[in-house]
Amino acid sequence: MTKQIWLNLPVKEVAKSKAFFSQIGFSFNEEHDTPSSTCMVVGEGKFVVMLFEETLFSSFSQNKLTDTQSSSEVLISIDAESVSEVDELAKKVQDAGGHIFAPPAEEQGWMYGFGFADLDGHRWNVLFMDFSKLS
Repeated sequence: MTKQIWLNLPVKEVAKSKAFFSQIGFSFNEEHDTPSSTCMVVGEGKFVVMLFEETLFSSFSQNKLTDTQSSSEVLISIDAESVSEVDELAKKVQDAGGHIFAPPAEEQGWMYGFGFADLDGHRWNVLFMDFSKLS
């Protein structure tokens, strides 16, 4: 039976993507690094996001890549522990060269978050959810 799940993302340059995600606070399992891939570890659950250079990714998927400037195939959502953590991460993303497509704001009275695109246009959603305000 399945024991793990991880996400594979195509990137133009692994080193630049690794620098971007490091700058915004993500970590890496460098035991799995190769010249054309890296293993990013997200959150307490240590969810793995493999970043593969586009040509290598295409060889695995046997399909053309999505144009992330005009379409989205996935929205990757991560949680935050507070409103201030959302705001801090938004600043880090902007400072690291990411694109904030939805600035930090309250949603539905109980969520606070923002959306950003990484260097390769993959869309991320960061949310703090205050369930005590959920009605």
